[in-house]
Amino acid sequence: MLPIAVAVVDDETHVRRLFESAVQADSGLTLAFAAQTVAEAKALAQTHAAQVYLVDLGLPDADGREFIRWITSNQPGALVMVVTTFGDDEHIVSSFAAGAVGYLLKDSSTGEIAQRIAELVAGGSPISPSVARRMLQHFVSTPPSPAAPSAPAVPESENTLSVREHEVLRLIEKGLTYDEVAQALGITWHTVTGYLRRVYRKLEVNSRGEAVFEARQRGWL
Repeated sequence: MLPIAVAVVDDETHVRRLFESAVQADSGLTLAFAAQTVAEAKALAQTHAAQVYLVDLGLPDADGREFIRWITSNQPGALVMVVTTFGDDEHIVSSFAAGAVGYLLKDSSTGEIAQRIAELVAGGSPISPSVARRMLQHFVSTPPSPAAPSAPAVPESENTLSVREHEVLRLIEKGLTYDEVAQALGITWHTVTGYLRRVYRKLEVNSRGEAVFEARQRGWL
C-alpha cells in the first residue's frame, strides 16, 4: 500500500513545520507539499495533488474555506481536514459546508496528526471534542426551517446511486478495504474515495458504517 500523500496549508511557520514533521515521521504518510497561502496551495495542488489536505482558515491572502471549496470542486476524491484556532459556530459550520470532512483545533497534539489522518482516510470525520459539542449545540438550538409550500423535487441522481457507486458501497458492505475495492473494480484507491465521498453526500452521512446502514434503510442495498 502506497503512503498517503498529505499537503499542509498554514501560514504559521512553526505550526507548518510541526505538521510537516508529524507527516514525515510516519511511514504510512508522505508530504506532497506545504504552502503558506491559498494561491500557493492552488498552484502546488495542480502539480502535486494530495489525498489529504490539512488546511488552516486564517490564511494571509484569502480565507481557507475558499481553498476547501476549490479542492472539493477540482479534486473531488481528496479529503480536507481543517486545523485552526477558530472554534466558533460560523467557521465550523461553513467549513463543513465548503467540503471539509474533519475539524481539529490547534490545541490538538501534533502527535495525533498521523492518527487523525488515518481515521479520515478510513472513512471517519475527526473532530475536536469542543468542536463536536458546539456543533451539537448549534443544531439543537437552531429551530427547524418551515417546509416550503412547493419545494422542487430532488433530482433523480440524488435519490439513487450510480452503478459504480453501488458497486463500491456493496464491496464496502462486505468488509473490503479501500485497496481491495480498488483491485476488485480495476480502479485506483483515489477513485474509490471519490465515489464514497459522493455516496456520503447523497446519504448525508460521514462514515462507511453509516453509509451502509442508511443505504439499507432506503432500500439501496
